[in-house]
Amino acid sequence: MADNILIRNSTEANVAAIKSIYEYEVHHGLATFDETPRPFSSHMKKREEVLKLGLPHLVAEIDGQVIGYSYAVKYRGERSGYRYTIENSVFIAKNYHRMGVGSLLLQKLLDGCSNGPWRQMIAVIGDSDNYGSIGLHTKFGFHRAGLFTSTGFKLGRWVDSVLMQRALGPGDSSLPD
Repeated sequence: MADNILIRNSTEANVAAIKSIYEYEVHHGLATFDETPRPFSSHMKKREEVLKLGLPHLVAEIDGQVIGYSYAVKYRGERSGYRYTIENSVFIAKNYHRMGVGSLLLQKLLDGCSNGPWRQMIAVIGDSDNYGSIGLHTKFGFHRAGLFTSTGFKLGRWVDSVLMQRALGPGDSSLPD
């Protein structure tokens, strides 16, 4: 299946499909702790913010159908001390889990982020039982950096947040320019 998947930069025309994939997780999953869908304009604005920072905003597609997406954002927003750290997001449509889509998206995301000034990438994974996402990030060199227990309450239960981290480029082996 992975041979048929195209990973490319997103376009504005892809935002509706991105919103749909995200909304499934809002209602049925733990990839986000959101419990109310975000408006279309919020997804459009997120894409614009990511691209303005020079970070990748990617989609995975098969036969013209968007089946996943990924992007990176500033970690902890506008706090300047975190300016060399970014956080990733990877979302896969429900019918395409465990088919290699996440690996293709994360690899392309890492490739795109390694070209910038960023030195660390953080993954905040919803649910310590999310073996798929934890395994995906481990495969690409992320290590578990922490666990916040019961930080979220969704779908009738307490949910953990798993923190994973990976160096980009030289990481912390040298000072930034």
